[in-house]
Amino acid sequence: MRRFLTLLSLSLALATPAGADPSFWRHEWPDTDFSRTTVENWVQIIGGGPPKDGIPALVDPAMIAARDETRLDAREPVVTIEVGDTARAYPIRYLMWHEIANDVVSGVPVAVTFCPLCNTAMVFDRRVGGEVLEFGVSGKLRYSDMIMYDRQTESWWQQALGTAIVGAMTGTQLVQLPSVMESWAEYRARHPDGLVMAQPRASRQYGMNPYRGYDGSARPFLYSGENPPHGIDPLARVVRVGNRAWPLARLRAAGELREGGVVLRWQAGQASALDTARIAQGRDVGTVRVTDGQGRPVVHDMPFAFAFHAFHPDGAWMLGD
Repeated sequence: MRRFLTLLSLSLALATPAGADPSFWRHEWPDTDFSRTTVENWVQIIGGGPPKDGIPALVDPAMIAARDETRLDAREPVVTIEVGDTARAYPIRYLMWHEIANDVVSGVPVAVTFCPLCNTAMVFDRRVGGEVLEFGVSGKLRYSDMIMYDRQTESWWQQALGTAIVGAMTGTQLVQLPSVMESWAEYRARHPDGLVMAQPRASRQYGMNPYRGYDGSARPFLYSGENPPHGIDPLARVVRVGNRAWPLARLRAAGELREGGVVLRWQAGQASALDTARIAQGRDVGTVRVTDGQGRPVVHDMPFAFAFHAFHPDGAWMLGD
């Protein structure tokens, strides 16, 4: 916890408010069309510390066979996707430090994204109107969530929504693709011949969690919005399907829930990436899978409760009886 508090203090000192308009950023973003935006209150957007590309997104990351991977612990979380006959895993130990991986899977250009502050691991199709976008990390936050940008138009995109909020692309919605955050052991057992992202060639403490103790803290990092309703802890995990959220604690207790046309299942064995200093030693938060009535995967993610409330203020809380 001490390390997390130190990081928090440093980031608060570096964080910069937007003020009443975006003029503060025009010198850094001369190619961004700030006249086009859905942002009504610019004070919501702050600089999170690192500048534009200070967190380096990955492009065409190297892949290796799952059977050849020796660095990952069995309980470590990985974001996995399946496109056609191809399965790939993107370890959180790398996404923690890069946040975006621009890749192509079976001909589909994808952006594999992870915002540690919101626990939002989401995969998007990078194609928009026949053009393939490449995404980077802007260094800006809104309600603690990463703001991505595309290198083609320098528009800003809210990661938790997959929607452009500033620039020429404003209002454009990316297509979110089905993905799962699961343990390395689960992925390897299901896809022994699958691929996994290799360790990037960068100087980072891969495997370490720079936000030690974060998901056990009382208040979200650099967050100025409302707390979630119903007495739900801001940093409690929820399973989001569309504009509905199931508390993970409820699903964990039940093991399986069948509601609203979807089936949610929880299985033990995955470490929290935002708990202990070493990711592999994090407490067990389990793996969630969401399918429809025919067993087909359903698009979902597992944000913290505060992030769901911030970006889906009218969303439905699936609390049961």
